[in-house]
Amino acid sequence: MTTAEHSDVLVFFGATGDLARKMIFPALYGMVVADELHVPVVGVAFSEWGLDDLQRRARESVEAAVPDADPTALDTLVGLLRYVDGDYRDPATFDALREAVGDAHRPVHYLAIPPVMFATVIEGLARAGLNTDARVVVEKPFGRDLASAQELDAVVRRAFPEESVFRIDHYLGKEEIMNLLYFRFANGFLEPVWNRNHIASVQITIAEDFGVQGRGSFYESAGALRDVLENHMLQIVALLAMEPPAYQGYGAVHEAKANVFRAIRPLTRNDIVRGQFEGYRDEPGVARGSDVETYAAVRLFIDSWRWAGVPWYLRTGKNLPVTAHEVVVEYKKPPQALFDDAMMAQHPNHLRFRLKPDGEIALGARVKTPGEEFVGEQRELVASTEGAAARQPYERLLGDAIQGDRALFTSEDSVEAAWRVVDAILTDHAPAIRYAPGTWGPTEADTLIGADGPWHDPTVPDSDGRK
Repeated sequence: MTTAEHSDVLVFFGATGDLARKMIFPALYGMVVADELHVPVVGVAFSEWGLDDLQRRARESVEAAVPDADPTALDTLVGLLRYVDGDYRDPATFDALREAVGDAHRPVHYLAIPPVMFATVIEGLARAGLNTDARVVVEKPFGRDLASAQELDAVVRRAFPEESVFRIDHYLGKEEIMNLLYFRFANGFLEPVWNRNHIASVQITIAEDFGVQGRGSFYESAGALRDVLENHMLQIVALLAMEPPAYQGYGAVHEAKANVFRAIRPLTRNDIVRGQFEGYRDEPGVARGSDVETYAAVRLFIDSWRWAGVPWYLRTGKNLPVTAHEVVVEYKKPPQALFDDAMMAQHPNHLRFRLKPDGEIALGARVKTPGEEFVGEQRELVASTEGAAARQPYERLLGDAIQGDRALFTSEDSVEAAWRVVDAILTDHAPAIRYAPGTWGPTEADTLIGADGPWHDPTVPDSDGRK
């Protein structure tokens, strides 16, 4: 099966789960509204449900997410649904699935299930012959470390060729993440100054102003390093740091991103500050003496011609002052001190990408204030990138998987190269430092960034007057 062929049935495992309720059913509804979903949707789960139960869940899910949902579109979605109930470890479940798929011969199997069940389901599909001319969409996290990612890849590749494997990270389907790639390579003015000769440092912040929200058991198995830094944040690094793709096509983008991961110097315990918000150990499902990090800040270097010597600072955490995702690229100071106040500024120029909650691209520069003296202030030229027509990530990604478009998915090489970056610090690290909710995490992170700081706090003005 070539990647240009359209799948003729969507099978999704975990049809009665939280991800399906919160994200998948609303995404499928959006695809119906956009006239992009015309194939049967077969839900699979082990819940002792029937088709009526699944249809009811679909209606409730869509109505909760889209209060003014179009009744006709919702009826269309419900009419596409099929259901198979059974234990993923039981071959009879896959026999029933083969019967539910019917005459369809180009299925796409979406695994919206806990990672511990990935191998079981993939092997079940292969035993039942449901991997023939099929695609498989695997949710993150793809492994817990390098070794487990390689083991999972071996299982997947025994059943599916690489071109039929879609490793999904919903973050890559967000409009603002896609805009990073577009902005970099659609504008000629950026390339001459996008290198170690002009850029002093790069900061990336993914902050959330809430805690684990009752998901303590999950967070105990993940932590900030696995949940956010290894995937979302390194994907942002790759889009910002990659060389221009050699040609138009997802293969060139995948290779360019993988080359960035290969060039990143593996992190050591001296490159990371781990934190845990006060009260985390009181959450349901959290071990009393847990050392799982709810905050992580790292310093990394990319050993490439373009980025040699440029420090990248990444931080993510829960129970921080705001919910915001932001990138700040700091430029070097002018080489000559013509204006004293400009040279005293910590970072005279920067390029800021706001990814969440609102999309913005801002150029920070110093401009002269009115008067006879040559003094100025920091200003930003801001362009909003928000659009009313933005599609939801799962809507876009599931549609791409059905169509066989792998552009926004992650390759095997990229997954393993990214795990190599963080593999050592998953176990070799100092204890997590306690921090108060509503703060910017452990103060030791300020020591990590050192003279390249201060950290740029989204929505919080700093001493130079930046947003």
